[in-house]
Amino acid sequence: MLRTAALRTRIGAARTIGRRNASTNIAVQNLETRWKTLSTAEQNTIAKQLEEAQKGDWKALSLDEKKAAYYIAFGAHGPREPLTKPGHGMKVLAGVTGVLVASGALFYAIRQNGQETPQTLTKEWKEATNEYLKSQNSNPITGISSEGYKGTGYVTKY
Repeated sequence: MLRTAALRTRIGAARTIGRRNASTNIAVQNLETRWKTLSTAEQNTIAKQLEEAQKGDWKALSLDEKKAAYYIAFGAHGPREPLTKPGHGMKVLAGVTGVLVASGALFYAIRQNGQETPQTLTKEWKEATNEYLKSQNSNPITGISSEGYKGTGYVTKY
C-alpha cells in the first residue's frame, strides 16, 4: 500500500513536470519576492521543476521561468544574500561619529580635571634644557649645537 502511494506520487509529479500548464507558471511568477516565504520543500520542488524544464528547449521556456531559473542559480538568497542592508553605511557613520565625540569629550574632561602641568613643561625649563644641550655640544652636525642653528630647540608654544 505504501509502495503504490509512493509510485502514484512519482507518476503524478512526472505528469506535472511533463506538461507545462498554468500552475507551473503561477509557481514561478514573482519568485524573487516570494522565495524567502516559501518552505524548503516548496523551494526544492520549484527548483527541480525548473531544472527539468531547462533540459528541454529553452525557447519553450516562458520569461517568468527564465527569470526564476536565473534567480535560483544566481539570486541574492542563502549564502549570496548581502551582509548589509540599505542604510547600514549611515549607521556605521553615526556610530563612528558618536564614538569620536564621546572620546573627545572624555579627553577634554580629563584634561580639565587633571593636575597642573609638570615643571618640565614650563618655558624656563625648556630654555634651560637648550642651554645645557649647547654646553654639552649635543648633536653638533644638524642639531642645537651646530653652527647657524635657527630652530627653537626644546622650546615650543605649549
